Amino acid sequence: MYPRVSQGRRLLGITIDWLAAYAITLGFFAGGGDFLERSRGIGGTVLLVMALQYLILVSLGGSSFGHRLVGLKVIRFSDAGAATPLQALIRTILLVAIVTAITFDENGRGINERLSNTVLTVSYTHLTLPTTP
Repeated sequence: MYPRVSQGRRLLGITIDWLAAYAITLGFFAGGGDFLERSRGIGGTVLLVMALQYLILVSLGGSSFGHRLVGLKVIRFSDAGAATPLQALIRTILLVAIVTAITFDENGRGINERLSNTVLTVSYTHLTLPTTP
């Protein structure tokens, strides 16, 4: 029904999200000192920042920061509409347990997508074709 998104794009998107959450955590919550001192013990905070960032961006815009950069979006599986905040919450909770995001069915949907009734698709909004005069 929907075109499959490659595992590479999914992985790149989540990696970008993770790095953004890491940078936010280092910038705002890590305290002072050199890089190694600041990066000790912030793993839980990075996970919390990533979950909040993912939840807010998918709820409001249909894609996380990493998804937008690699041209992906989250939609409802049933009617291709925008994901609801509840669906984004379910998806985020299951995404935090990373095993659900890397186990797939025959259609290429992860457990987090099936349980939240969403699907990750290619976003064509970032591709604009020039119009001819």
